[in-house]
Amino acid sequence: MILSLKKVSYRVKDKNIISDFSLDIDKGTFLTIIGPSGGGKSTLLKLLANLISPTSGEIDFKDENINTYSPTIYRRQVSYCFQQPSLFGETVKENLEFPFKIRKQQPDQDKMEQALKSVDLKPDFLNKNITELSGGEKQRVALIRNLLFKPEVLLLDEITTGLDNNSKEIVHHLIQNVHQDNTTIIQVTHDNDEIHQAGQIIRVAEGKLVK
Repeated sequence: MILSLKKVSYRVKDKNIISDFSLDIDKGTFLTIIGPSGGGKSTLLKLLANLISPTSGEIDFKDENINTYSPTIYRRQVSYCFQQPSLFGETVKENLEFPFKIRKQQPDQDKMEQALKSVDLKPDFLNKNITELSGGEKQRVALIRNLLFKPEVLLLDEITTGLDNNSKEIVHHLIQNVHQDNTTIIQVTHDNDEIHQAGQIIRVAEGKLVK
C-alpha cells in the first residue's frame, strides 16, 4: 500500500467537501477519479498532495502519516501537477534547473535535454522564454520538471484540459511510459481517452466514494 485514506473529511465553514472518505491505493496503480464538477475530485488530490490538511481522518504514505514527513521530502516523492501549469522565472532552463538546485545538485544538461526530448521538444528549447510558450508547451515543461527525479506518486489534476490534440497525445504517451516504470499515477479527468488509460476507475460525488 503506497497511499491510504482513512475516514478522511475536509470541511470549509459549514460544508463538507470530502466526507468520511476511505481508500487504499497500491504501488504502481493507475487510478482515474471521475465524477461531476464540484464533487470533490480536485480537493481529494490536494489532500493526497498534502497541499491542504484533512479536518478529520488520516492519510498515510507507505504506512506513515503524511504529517510525519517534512513538506519538502514528501513532495519529492508525491508530485502534484496543476491544471494550469505554474512556471516561474524567465526561461525553460530555469524551471528545469530548479529540481536540481533544491537538492543542492549541479544541473545536468543532458538529463534536462533528454526530458525535453521525451515530450517532443528540442534541446535548444531550454533557452526559450516562458512567455513565448503555448499552453501545451507550458504543460509539457511543468510535467517533465516534476518527473526529473522520478517521484513515486504522480498526481494529475485535469492537466490536458484546453490542450491541442498534439500536446494531449504527447502527454498521454509520456504518462503511459512513466506508469510502466511502476510509478503510481492518480489522475482527475473528464477526458474519455484518459479514462480508458487507467487500470482502476473510481467515481466521486458530493465528497464521497460512489460504489
